[in-house]
Amino acid sequence: MRRTHRTLATAGGLLLATALTCTGTATAASAPAASADVSAAGCRPLADAPAQAQAIVNAACSQIGVPYSWGGGSIHGPTYGQDYPGGGPGAHDSQVKGFDCSHLVQYAAWQGAGIALPEGTWNQARWSEATARFTRAQGIAPLQPGDLLLWGSNPADLGSVHHIAVYLGNGKMVEARESGTLVMVSDVRLNSEYAGALRITGAQQPPEGTKRFMTWGSDVALRPDPSLQQPPVARLPGPTAVDVLCQKHGQMITAEGYTNDAWSYLPKYKAWISNIYINDPAAWLPGVREC
Repeated sequence: MRRTHRTLATAGGLLLATALTCTGTATAASAPAASADVSAAGCRPLADAPAQAQAIVNAACSQIGVPYSWGGGSIHGPTYGQDYPGGGPGAHDSQVKGFDCSHLVQYAAWQGAGIALPEGTWNQARWSEATARFTRAQGIAPLQPGDLLLWGSNPADLGSVHHIAVYLGNGKMVEARESGTLVMVSDVRLNSEYAGALRITGAQQPPEGTKRFMTWGSDVALRPDPSLQQPPVARLPGPTAVDVLCQKHGQMITAEGYTNDAWSYLPKYKAWISNIYINDPAAWLPGVREC
């Protein structure tokens, strides 16, 4: 069995507020078009940075030239987006496979460093696990490649953040700017909406010998053995980054429209999770040894 990527929840044809990300309007693109570069050659860390930060930059740069799509993208790569309700260039983004700004950042953080960012620009801006924050007044002087740049309608309120990008160094960034454009390198826009930046690197890394995955679903049960015979020892309330030590064939179960007998051991919880709830296209997880 191989899973397909799951779509974002919708209501009335529009994204739910919890999944809404970049505005898709010209707000994010107030700089002249000449400042943008959609060639991969200039997209790289442009200053010294830790390896984890460089990996985030490299992951973002791997998507140079991919189309912008409002609501598009996931931790696994580009997806078809949603039609932007305001019309304009994004009116048909459900037919465009690509990224919006927050999903490009989410992809880069996950693929580069196994960092699980939340959905939505404002949630990313207020992420509680940021290791450093930089104010609007500080400009870009203290930043390093891999830091996340923010823009909001009210720069003093991180809840108003509507655009986010990955800093490259030397005054440059990589971004998914707006509908009708491609993922590109741009000059950092220190305009009236610049709301500062945050650093997401430097936190605790996965234990040696494990591989990090994201779960999906809500109220997911973790079991003391790879079966449904015993009561859960813990539950995951929503999508969660988990570190898998190994996997094995256990009880065959059917859930969420899938049938699978593969289970993964999570040492942090001293418990097992059905691979059905691991957000990976493969039923038997790649790169994870058998228990």
